[in-house]
Amino acid sequence: MKSLPHIILSLFLSCLGLCAVHAQEMDSTLPVAAKTNGEKWWNGNCERILNDLKQAGENIDIGFIGDSITARWRGSENWQKHWGGYKAVNMGIGGDQTQNVLWRLQNGELDGYKAKVFVVMIGTNNLWAKDKTPAQAAAGVKAVLDLVQSKQPQAKILLMSLLPVGEKPNAGRESRSAVNAIIKTYAGGSISYIDIAEKYLQPDGSISKEVMHDFLHLSPAGYDIWAEAITPKIKEILGAK
Repeated sequence: MKSLPHIILSLFLSCLGLCAVHAQEMDSTLPVAAKTNGEKWWNGNCERILNDLKQAGENIDIGFIGDSITARWRGSENWQKHWGGYKAVNMGIGGDQTQNVLWRLQNGELDGYKAKVFVVMIGTNNLWAKDKTPAQAAAGVKAVLDLVQSKQPQAKILLMSLLPVGEKPNAGRESRSAVNAIIKTYAGGSISYIDIAEKYLQPDGSISKEVMHDFLHLSPAGYDIWAEAITPKIKEILGAK
């Protein structure tokens, strides 16, 4: 049987470990594996992305990096309509925050191939927690961009604005606009910033279900807006298809 001092020491070390994990999860700039919707589910999606990249070969045209807003585009007729003519890989996973994307990008998703363009839309999920600030979310976006540039220096990056949320104006939209005000300053060199937030708003400031069926995720018409906004830049970089 362990002595009391050994038990106390073990409990102390366990607490330190838990605190370290918690601190890492609170910092949007630090990589940490996700357990979004279940660890097995999330790991399965990571494997799916790695398999898609492997099948695409040593060179791809476009890699779309993001969360569920990106992920739900994959496999749809809309995806085929806009990107079927390119070697395009969808690298989105539902629920991901910037730290989850960082972990993925550090663990294989930028390795073994070269991409011509990355389209990055990430950070909205960092803002659901009340203690998360726009500055933290923006720092996470910057960390993602820095990592992409370091591992794929030949690639151009199209950095997308965060999209508005909710049917009518609300505090959540304000925090996302604050993130956009920061991340637009990251443009320059290989990074182009494309703000499409206003394209989803009606004249009265509301969002229609025609473009966002749940006022968060995009409907087919919403994906058309996104595609139409970036297609001129894609064609400039890759040529018309």
